[in-house]
Amino acid sequence: MLDPTSVAAISAVLGAVGSGMANEAGKWAWESTGGVVRRIVGREVPAPVAPDERDDVARMVHDRIRTDPQLAASWTAFATRLRRDPAPVRAARSNLPASIRFFTDRKEAMKQLQREASRRADGRPRLALVHGPDGMGSSTLAVHFGAQPTRLFPDGQIYADLGGRGAGGARDVGTVLRALLRQLRVPDEEMPTGTDELGEFFRHRAADLRLLIVLDHAYSASQVRPFLTSAPGVFTILVARAPFPGIDAVRVPVGPLSDRDAVRLLTDITDKSTVAAARATLPSLLQRCGGSPYALRAAAYQLSAPTLPPRRAEADGDPVRGAAEDNYRLLAPESARLYRLMALRDWPAFDAATAARTTGQDPDATAELLEDLADRMLLERGSGSGRYHYRHAVRAHAEAAAIRDDGIAACSAALARTLSAYADLAASAAHQALPESWRVPAPAEDRAGQTYADRGAALDALLAESGNLVEAVRCAEESGDPDTAVRLCRALWPLQLKAGHHEMLLPALRIGTRLVDTHRPTSPDAGALHAQLAHSLTELKRWQEAGAEARAAAGAEEAAGHKRGHASAVEFLGLLRLRQWRYQEAYDCYEEAGAILGTMGGQDEGTRDVPRADALLERHRGRALRGLGRREEARQKLETALSYFRSSGDTYNTARTLTDLAETWLDEGDTEAALPLVEAAITTLDGQRATYHLAHLRSMQERCVAP
Repeated sequence: MLDPTSVAAISAVLGAVGSGMANEAGKWAWESTGGVVRRIVGREVPAPVAPDERDDVARMVHDRIRTDPQLAASWTAFATRLRRDPAPVRAARSNLPASIRFFTDRKEAMKQLQREASRRADGRPRLALVHGPDGMGSSTLAVHFGAQPTRLFPDGQIYADLGGRGAGGARDVGTVLRALLRQLRVPDEEMPTGTDELGEFFRHRAADLRLLIVLDHAYSASQVRPFLTSAPGVFTILVARAPFPGIDAVRVPVGPLSDRDAVRLLTDITDKSTVAAARATLPSLLQRCGGSPYALRAAAYQLSAPTLPPRRAEADGDPVRGAAEDNYRLLAPESARLYRLMALRDWPAFDAATAARTTGQDPDATAELLEDLADRMLLERGSGSGRYHYRHAVRAHAEAAAIRDDGIAACSAALARTLSAYADLAASAAHQALPESWRVPAPAEDRAGQTYADRGAALDALLAESGNLVEAVRCAEESGDPDTAVRLCRALWPLQLKAGHHEMLLPALRIGTRLVDTHRPTSPDAGALHAQLAHSLTELKRWQEAGAEARAAAGAEEAAGHKRGHASAVEFLGLLRLRQWRYQEAYDCYEEAGAILGTMGGQDEGTRDVPRADALLERHRGRALRGLGRREEARQKLETALSYFRSSGDTYNTARTLTDLAETWLDEGDTEAALPLVEAAITTLDGQRATYHLAHLRSMQERCVAP
């Protein structure tokens, strides 16, 4: 058994607590750990981020407790209180996209995958790289293999699209890891916050599973390496257009179908009589399709209704783009225009409402047109109901057609309409998701948009559009429209505060802060966006960057004369310092924020919020004093905050402050004083969706009543 006072054991405790800050209970544990480390070492110790920093702190603690039995007992008791049994791993259902009905040829490729999946474990990762040009069926092969009845993967089959059309279009590592963990039924609140810790956590969760992982649209070794594991029961299939260096994987090439297999596929899709009746046009069709299963499927219906004149395959032509051109020439004008204009940006998953705003058509009619485009394989259906996206080569064809047939001016106008649609949707949903937040500007009355049933529905709408909103911010910057980009970024705040997704939102927030610094550096928008960026950087444990952004937010708010925003930015810097175990600096920030609030008068925006803001600062002061070991003063501050929250009916902050008070008594081992506070917090949260806070409180309750 590992000695709990060894450097390795102490470092393990620090690592476990540091990786658990995705929920309120985890943040409490981290703050508590900082206070304990400070008391043991006898001075302020900066919170560790990297593994080597964690080991350094562990050695400091070890050096003090190895010669002091009382300190050793104190650390052991603290570490024991923090120990949590890992959540049971539950089998994942299949999360692969739907396979196809008619799967032709590929027998040798399937055998290669089967051999790699079932070979004897020898310490090497089970890894295959399936590669082939767009439309040749490489993704279909991987999905079809995973869909076969097998006993190899009883713990599930999980899937992620890496978006790998080069570094610019790739999804970030953290977002993909979280998507994979959700498929393993891990709640967001149990996932680590930092990307490196997230990768370690994912590999740990998969270590004992018999699992298939399909990573689609990969493009480089560095992109896929964070997802790879040597776990003996895990088989990972990478899907790429071409093989790439740096990965030791079984290579499974996917090339064109032979004419014989192509005819068999056409026969399966249609019937023998249709193929026989098309003998005259069949050779040219096979030539145009170039053995591409996608092109063959897209062209199959032309066999029974050949309305196009024969077209020869162009030299070195892309069969996918050729098939798109064939089908495009058959579209009615309104369908063709919709097909062209929605391709001007690579929207991850657009719906009929946005498409209708882009084209100026009726939403119901647009929904029917989108379905028809998907039936013709000019659009791909997304995972969400009524959502669509383009295959890469098809979008390239549609975009080129838009520039050719509509012209630059019409394309720019259509793109502006799309941006306006997303900005209006985001502003309306964000305000309804957080109606009381001064950080979310209310939309203009004539742009209020849809009314949602409740806050949760509004937040769900933002979540559904999150990928499109990030792309819209990029588009607005490239289109020279900083106002729309800033408006979109301000609407991301509910997603940051309530849903996380920090890795995905980070590029948009960086664009937003860059634009406000250029176009309106002393505006409230500048302060708000720097604060939003600081928040996400803090949650991702990029604390140095977060500190710089928080200071920039405070400077911009002060320059704009926005006192409420200025105080909030300084308060946020204090919260960051708490996270860094810099308790005195945190306390000083809260004092500074309180002084700013004290200068506010009736003419200042947000004056009505000052009493609540003062109470929050008082609670934060108590937390900082607890970290400094000044527990009696901490309790006085917390009691003051508690009185306000109770009188104002703020049950959420009442429960949080009761928990803080209980923690100060447990620091002294006084379970008799802590227990009624814990029980009051549990009662306060009864019936509310506070799963992790309640779990933390019940753990505290057990500590209080244990003999």
